[in-house]
Amino acid sequence: MNTYRLPDTDDALLAECEVETYCSSGPGGQNVNRRETAVRLRHLPTGIVVTCQREREQYRNKMIALEILRRRINALQRRRRPRVPTVISEKAQEKILAGKKQRSRKKTLRRKPVSEE
Repeated sequence: MNTYRLPDTDDALLAECEVETYCSSGPGGQNVNRRETAVRLRHLPTGIVVTCQREREQYRNKMIALEILRRRINALQRRRRPRVPTVISEKAQEKILAGKKQRSRKKTLRRKPVSEE
């Protein structure tokens, strides 16, 4: 994934995508019901799928989807720092265990007394 280079222009990025249009849902009346304004972009090199149906125009939805796609590809390429494991000090561990013992005692006192018959 680190070897992939993001294209500079929208046209080059769009050439790497499979573009699918469909009727969007939600408010908008006849324009939403009859026109295919929603856009789904499937980026073939990375497999990322982005959809957009915010605007009334297909072109504007396509531009918004391209921006979202750029952000997601950039997020994939950023390196994450490795997690540094933390060690609980002995004093903190003792405090945790003391709290558990106290909770256990409290719960045993809530039980019904056992009748001796």
